[in-house]
Amino acid sequence: MMSPSPPRITAITLGVRDLAASAAFYDRLGWHRSSTSVEGAVVFYPSGGAVFALFGREALTEDAGLPREAATATVTFGGFSLARNLPDREAVDRELANAAAAGGTIVKAAHDTFWGGYSGYFADLDGHLWEVAWNPFWPLDGDGGVVLPP
Repeated sequence: MMSPSPPRITAITLGVRDLAASAAFYDRLGWHRSSTSVEGAVVFYPSGGAVFALFGREALTEDAGLPREAATATVTFGGFSLARNLPDREAVDRELANAAAAGGTIVKAAHDTFWGGYSGYFADLDGHLWEVAWNPFWPLDGDGGVVLPP
């Protein structure tokens, strides 16, 4: 057996109904597009060593080799969420306020969690679920990346 690649996520791509509107939403959140984005086709945002991408839902469906009808399926919860861990409660509150101001929907207001942190959820324009959290048990490095113990 060959040795496995190290566990690392290098890109997350969301399929979106309206690429321009979704890109404008993330722009309003303060994300900065990469110059490698292709107008009308794909938008790339650098994200701490990984790439966050927006791709037309139909184009992503085709690229993945899924049936065409998968692009128009209406799913309110796909069984996963994206998350941002921030340095403190105030940053969580600011991020949720920014998401709402940018056109997102607050799904669950920030609150003290059962695990000792503070978090809330918002949905972007396509309903993709984002958790915004402060976790006192997950320290952040100087670049804002989570430092998990080995």
